[in-house]
Amino acid sequence: MADTEAPSTGRIYHETYGCQMNVNDMEIVLSIMKNAGYNEIVTVPENAEIIFINTCAIRDNAEMKVWQRLNYFWFLKRNWKTNVATGRSQSLRPPKVVVLGCMAERLKEKILDSDKMVDVVCGPDAYRDLPRLLEEVEYGQKGINTLLSLEETYADINPVRISQNSISAFVSVMRGCNNMCSFCIVPFTRGRERSRPVESIVREVAELWKEGVKEVTLLGQNVNSYNDASVVEKEAEAGSNWKLSEGFSSISKVRTTGLRFSDLLDRLSLEFPEMRFRFTSPHPKDYPDELLYIMRERHNICKLIHLPAQSGSSKMLERMRRGYTREAYLSLVQKIRSIIPDVALSSDFICGMFFKYLSPCFLLFSSLLINLTFCNRSTLFSIDK
Repeated sequence: MADTEAPSTGRIYHETYGCQMNVNDMEIVLSIMKNAGYNEIVTVPENAEIIFINTCAIRDNAEMKVWQRLNYFWFLKRNWKTNVATGRSQSLRPPKVVVLGCMAERLKEKILDSDKMVDVVCGPDAYRDLPRLLEEVEYGQKGINTLLSLEETYADINPVRISQNSISAFVSVMRGCNNMCSFCIVPFTRGRERSRPVESIVREVAELWKEGVKEVTLLGQNVNSYNDASVVEKEAEAGSNWKLSEGFSSISKVRTTGLRFSDLLDRLSLEFPEMRFRFTSPHPKDYPDELLYIMRERHNICKLIHLPAQSGSSKMLERMRRGYTREAYLSLVQKIRSIIPDVALSSDFICGMFFKYLSPCFLLFSSLLINLTFCNRSTLFSIDK
């Protein structure tokens, strides 16, 4: 897109930090802005009248990078005339800086009060309000909307793909999380769980197929707890489709109506037999047998399961409020392997939480790692320190 001429609404530059969900959120933001008349995207911040930075509040390193970038964007605003005169900037007016995402939700006032660095702060559930917030800035106001929603899924928004020629794409199917793990900020920055209607997901995937996309990753903060209750028929029978994984519990009530993640995968894999499907990020409690059997039977569902353990210590898991023990986790691994023999497993571990338990945690972690790794050479691990 052109970097030289700007419409009255202004040209957009964007950066995204954090998870795949943030990437998909930025695509939603670009679609909302396009519908409001912001049609041009530039590749460098020096040429933009509006700068979006989509943030992550999970890791300190991501937050530090955001603050560094905000300092630079503040320099572009503060020294706009000099930058234009010296050829450093080609924007037609001082840029408006907009902070989006989880960091906006967590630090709200601190960001707005930081030496006039930022003009707009907008949380993950308020992106539809961005055009209005930018208008408020024109009248000398600071724009802020960080209200969380129990309903917003952006199901009717057709995302503007950032990687337009890619053969893979992300599709958000649900938002928020109800798990309330003691170490995690997601329920407070992303809100409670709510799922898109199946039909809206099928329509988006159909559009992607027409555009040449061959692989779709279904996204959600707790993707396999997906529950489309938009068309509630009869209450589900007390079958295993509504059970949690054996030995697992949930802090929130498990619904027994609507369509579950296994139903969504069933529908997508049948309607798009030549398209490959992956999903992230799941919780180990939401792997009922039906989901595992569908993964085994459908050739176009990738045989990769991410199974975050977080710790190898049952005592630590209890303090983390994970809803399972080390033994329940290992039992689930064995069940998954018995149903899907060629499965590849990946996991996450947090090391250093509750320091006085660190030594026994490492011993149990090592045991867990050995038990899993030597059962299947395709097992992968990532360790968060």
